[in-house]
Amino acid sequence: MTNTDHMPPLAEPVSPREIPDAAIAMLDAEGTVVGWTHAAEQLVGYSAGEVVGRSAAHVLPPAGDAPSASAFAQQCRAQDGWSGTVTVRHRDGHAIKMTLRISRLWGQDAGTRWLVSVTDIGTLSSGASNGAVRESLLAHAPIGIAVYDPQLRCTWVNDVMERHDGTPPERRFGRRLRDSLPAVEAEALEVVMRQVLESGTTTVHEYRAWSSTDRRREHAFSAAFFCLLDADGTAMAVCSMSVDVTGNRRARERLAILSEASTRIGSTLEVMRTGQELADLAVPLLADHAVVDLMESVPFGVDPSAGTGKANGRPPVLRRAGVASIHPGVLKLPWVRQEVIRPFPTSLFATALRTGRSYLESVLDTYSGPWALHDPVSTQKLRDSGVHSLMVVPIRARRCVLGLAVFGRSEEATPFQEDDLLLAEELVTRAALSLDNALQYARQRTAALTLQRDLLPHHVGGGAALDVASRYVPADMDHGVGGDWFDVIKLSGARVALVVGDVVGHGINAAATMGRLRTAVRTLADMELPPHELLAHLDDTVRRLSEEDADAPDQLPAAVGATCLYAVYDPVTRRCTMARAGHPPPAIIDPQGQITFPDMPPGAPLGLGLGLVPFESVELELPEGTLLALYTDGLVESRDDDIDVGLDRLGAALAESGPSLEDLCSQVIDTLPTQSPADDVTLLLARTRGLEPAQVASWELPNEPTTVRIARQAAARQLSEWGLEHLVATVQLIVSELVTNAIRYGGGPIRLRLIHHQFLTCEVSDSNTSHPRPRHPHIIDEKGRGLFLVAHLSRRWGSRSATDGKVVWAEQDLPSKAVAV
Repeated sequence: MTNTDHMPPLAEPVSPREIPDAAIAMLDAEGTVVGWTHAAEQLVGYSAGEVVGRSAAHVLPPAGDAPSASAFAQQCRAQDGWSGTVTVRHRDGHAIKMTLRISRLWGQDAGTRWLVSVTDIGTLSSGASNGAVRESLLAHAPIGIAVYDPQLRCTWVNDVMERHDGTPPERRFGRRLRDSLPAVEAEALEVVMRQVLESGTTTVHEYRAWSSTDRRREHAFSAAFFCLLDADGTAMAVCSMSVDVTGNRRARERLAILSEASTRIGSTLEVMRTGQELADLAVPLLADHAVVDLMESVPFGVDPSAGTGKANGRPPVLRRAGVASIHPGVLKLPWVRQEVIRPFPTSLFATALRTGRSYLESVLDTYSGPWALHDPVSTQKLRDSGVHSLMVVPIRARRCVLGLAVFGRSEEATPFQEDDLLLAEELVTRAALSLDNALQYARQRTAALTLQRDLLPHHVGGGAALDVASRYVPADMDHGVGGDWFDVIKLSGARVALVVGDVVGHGINAAATMGRLRTAVRTLADMELPPHELLAHLDDTVRRLSEEDADAPDQLPAAVGATCLYAVYDPVTRRCTMARAGHPPPAIIDPQGQITFPDMPPGAPLGLGLGLVPFESVELELPEGTLLALYTDGLVESRDDDIDVGLDRLGAALAESGPSLEDLCSQVIDTLPTQSPADDVTLLLARTRGLEPAQVASWELPNEPTTVRIARQAAARQLSEWGLEHLVATVQLIVSELVTNAIRYGGGPIRLRLIHHQFLTCEVSDSNTSHPRPRHPHIIDEKGRGLFLVAHLSRRWGSRSATDGKVVWAEQDLPSKAVAV
């Protein structure tokens, strides 16, 4: 049995699909662009007229971490070219990650020019990237380059062309292909070049020639032809790039394996799964056996440091992530998934982890010394398995070694060669990218989840007005943490505000935006605004955040938008006022178990600039014991079901009578179709309570000076009935100041109300809509100290708008035994 017996179908013969339409530019010795292609314009946005005649460093400025243009040019001259991965800026400013190859060309008078070939890594699909993969596989193979003028005479050439067809440069300059190739081949190629000059499109053609290094047989070459444009956009030359593909079958086998890798490795963001996918792909396409070991911290989402294993001289601990063998169900080797591995300190496995270099042992005739495993028993089992050839490839990402991939052959008699190691490194590189993506996602998700949990309330309480419970379930690994938030805010007069919101998007940005909006809602709630006014101010806040992000020059603008439901419940009147901004309506379950979703204006989502459409509040009377359920759309929406199905499921779960709110929250979450939802799920339950009439005392007072004395006396009597005699003096002072201000600055009748709940609240209402503001009186001023006195005597104080004026209030702490429940 050979490895090729398990190969996927081979690729078709060389076609235009096999070689990418790479962006080509030709530079003179000083780095000035002298030739450009249509593909280059499409890639970086600059036309030939904008580029030709200008410095390549000016037209294509590299990213900030790249060397300077002069240093880079000096490096290219010293190495006779350069290849690698770079990042440049598109004409519109966004960054593009590219594979880049720079080759030196020689002219007739010993002049020098440079040919630059780049391909956008990010836009290559699995099919269109075949050419790029081939170039990667043949990175060590020579690529011949020649440039021909419109009359098809050779003007520039690199050193490799002579090795391809045996024609030295001096016999090539100024001449056509018929002087270096057989007439039939030359004529066919010139037809292709004329078509390229006329159409400007890239074309691939195969031809045959005798290599100068092997004159005994013909060699097959595959050449890609590109049209170079001058400053006027006119075809000025045609460039050919050719590769010896005589051994193309083996290269195509590698290509087929890498095509498989693009679909089979990295299917999830789970690191252990990715390790197993790498092992499964390698067997039997490349090896008879494969194991993948990861640094012990990697499966837990922790990035190992670049210096792992160097601090104390001992190799790091690994965890086995992938195991595969050609023996189905009977693994002969001592390799068990999830096993903890400790490489022998002097083994090549430990050395590969330390150096980050790959190692190949084509013929493995000893299992001692550098090839020893972590213990003699395992070494003996490996010897008994018949493995005779091994490759060890470190898994590297961003200068960090994440682990090792080990490949072995036992049944396949052919030992591993250098091209097998090259293919293994390609496979491992792809797996490393997937592992690194998983690690980065895990870190970002952990940071976002930590941030969100820190920003969400750790404990919610509804005071004397509500019993509350909540649940938050983050989205699954594929979708990430979102921007859900909820809050319970105690307001004056024993009232409580309930808030549930959902920020557009996922990840740490959504979590951070959620924190900003939650803070904004709390600030606006302290202003005692009605729900519709609070949402209007919050809408302005979201739009300002969006505008600020759009103005930031160093980052892409993030999509900012949110939905929100804000409700205020008053246990004195047992009425709830609520408004929503594009958010699902609450579910209301009355004491008899009847569920309704109130018909209330939906409002526009926050941040869409629809401020001309006002938000509207609705007011509902809720009997004591009514259950309110506020939630985000992740609880009721899914890809597979209509939202009505989710609402029915929620209603059925909430109709369960008897359980505590905490148990009811758990029951609702358990009804989710999946325990890994595609969107965050937030649920806030609140069961209403009402204050007894005996806990509230109010008086209608005339607007005249004698009212102050009447109010003081009424407050003192009520406090005595409640057993709060120790607060009489303090409350009388507060009542005096607030009633005096109402008489002096207000109009119409005055209302005094005392509420005995978790605190003692004193409220004074008048018909003036202007809110009081503390003054800063001078030492000799006789007035202006009333509010300072109120603030000093109260735990907190404030004012809020009312239907016919305003309410000024102040709260007093109560001893624990005097708290009314």
